[in-house]
Amino acid sequence: MIKNNRVIKWGIIGCGDVTEVKSGPAYKLTKGFELVAVMRRNKEKLKDYAKRHQIEKYYTDADDLINDPDVDAVYIATPPDSHMFYALKVAEAGKICCIEKPMAPNYKESLTIYNAFKEKNIPLFVAYYRRSLPRFTQVKEWIDNNEIGEVRHISWQFSAPASELDKSGEYNWRTDTEIAPGGYFDDLASHGLDFFTFILGNIKEVNGISVNQQGNYSAKDAITACWLHENNVTGSAFWNFDCNERLDKVTIHGSEGNIEFAIFHDKPIKLKSIKNKETLDIEHPKHIQIHHVEDIRNMLIQGDFTHPSLGASALHTSWIMDKILGAL
Repeated sequence: MIKNNRVIKWGIIGCGDVTEVKSGPAYKLTKGFELVAVMRRNKEKLKDYAKRHQIEKYYTDADDLINDPDVDAVYIATPPDSHMFYALKVAEAGKICCIEKPMAPNYKESLTIYNAFKEKNIPLFVAYYRRSLPRFTQVKEWIDNNEIGEVRHISWQFSAPASELDKSGEYNWRTDTEIAPGGYFDDLASHGLDFFTFILGNIKEVNGISVNQQGNYSAKDAITACWLHENNVTGSAFWNFDCNERLDKVTIHGSEGNIEFAIFHDKPIKLKSIKNKETLDIEHPKHIQIHHVEDIRNMLIQGDFTHPSLGASALHTSWIMDKILGAL
């Protein structure tokens, strides 16, 4: 933990699209944090990023950023296949770390990362920011307040048409089986599955079927799953990334009602029970990770707060993903 309420200085490894609006500015805007350094291998793009975001230090070598004495904490925002490589260096340097989700491409690498930080008792956060977003914390509040009675089942239906990039055959790391074995499933489904464990508890049994139906790329593109939470709530889902219909619908069924919401689509969240009906349209903040980053600050500086997305919960999500893909 950080003592004496001093400012925590952050560095970012990987200055891609996710850091432009979603996450990067949050580290600058959060009181008690400063964004002091960034790293990217492409020097021209790196200098442009640093200039636009008014960041004084910039490096093309991650080791230089990690070992910079002015950097207290590191946010790893690179593609998943390099997360472990950088995370182990951050752990060795003894610095606080936040890793972009998923934690790693597979459970084995996630476990290696988790153990490295656990052994040194260094805080490890993972950017499953939905656990901190007001839209989703409202769903959790309804569950915690028993608004739909005892929860019986949760289901998620997700489909989307193949993009022009998917059909073109051009390279995309998100659908490269070496980086993301489950393709878009790795990138997108992890958000929902992680949130489900946040509101309903860990999963003790999970099974899945995953195939490449369309042949647009090397990764899986059609996945189905069923699971059982430790509290005996059942769950099921399908994800398909070449359908004619865009669909993103989660339904939580309870003994006295149900809750409906979307993980990605900007739709109202709906509660319908025997005692209450609510439809709420809760907008996301401009910088969607701001609440997640503020919660990191609250844990590190205030000391009486536990962040909702730590290494242990992200490790469990990695286990679930690998079980669904048949990798465990």
